[in-house]
Amino acid sequence: MPEVIEPMRAVATDRLPTDESRWAFELKWDGVRSLAFVDDSGVRLQSRNLLDITPQYPELGELADATGGHRVVLDGEIVAYDEGGRPSFERLQQRINIAGAVRIQRRMAEIGVHYVAFDLLRLDDRSLVELPYADRRRLLQDTVRPQGRVQVPAYHVGDGAALLEATRRQGLEGLVAKRLDSAYEAGRRSRCWLKVKNVRRQELVIGGWLPGEGSRSGRLGSLLVGYYEDAQLRYAGRVGSGLSEADLGRIGQALAGLGRPDSPFAATPPLPPPVRRSARFVEPSLVAEVAFAEWTRSGTLRAPRFKGLRSDRIATDVGREP
Repeated sequence: MPEVIEPMRAVATDRLPTDESRWAFELKWDGVRSLAFVDDSGVRLQSRNLLDITPQYPELGELADATGGHRVVLDGEIVAYDEGGRPSFERLQQRINIAGAVRIQRRMAEIGVHYVAFDLLRLDDRSLVELPYADRRRLLQDTVRPQGRVQVPAYHVGDGAALLEATRRQGLEGLVAKRLDSAYEAGRRSRCWLKVKNVRRQELVIGGWLPGEGSRSGRLGSLLVGYYEDAQLRYAGRVGSGLSEADLGRIGQALAGLGRPDSPFAATPPLPPPVRRSARFVEPSLVAEVAFAEWTRSGTLRAPRFKGLRSDRIATDVGREP
């Protein structure tokens, strides 16, 4: 059993592949990517940035029963569902950023999570990463029994446009298209996997904040965010909408020890004067997920809305998605 495997990543695009018969289409899950290592010693969960997140989700020990005694490595997503049965990253936030066994157990009773397995990378003593996606998917469905908090979602060959429209009508995030003949390219962002979103969302790095006004006077009001391009942090705007009282407290605490005297953002384009005058800059280590209407011509976000922090993301890996 390997100690870690860096997950394969999809390329963001705004269009589906045209040769649809060569592609499988899956739902894009609005959760936290996780590899699951299951053997005689139990279940170990690894985040996208290779951290052990097993203690955070004790209920996912059910994976040991679902794999029928086999030693496996699964790729999948940890999700929490809203009242309408849709995956909700905002709801999952209430499980991601808590610590301590007692608090986790209490929150687990309020917000349970599920593991959605969509790939099988190892079966007993055999590595499967060189097999085509179609073969790995068949072995996954033969090996893992959906039960309780463990799911093996369906996938569909072809009809990508109709499926994407169906996800849009249901308020789901979008689709991931995967080439049927593709191997698993661990650690790579590959065009053999393409993600198409219904809603514009982007992971962005927090480089500072602005003090609030009115009801937020004396504390955090909005976040200053950016993305990396040519090894420089490019300013993408400020995000104040969508921050709940719990978010303000949690993010304020996280930023308290990260202050710095100068701006981490690139000199060009320059920060807007109101931002320069009032900004409190921080080391760019935290990543937020942000929904927005569009990119403006100046390269900033229009109508951004905070969705949550991404503890599974390395800041320097965050770039602007198409």
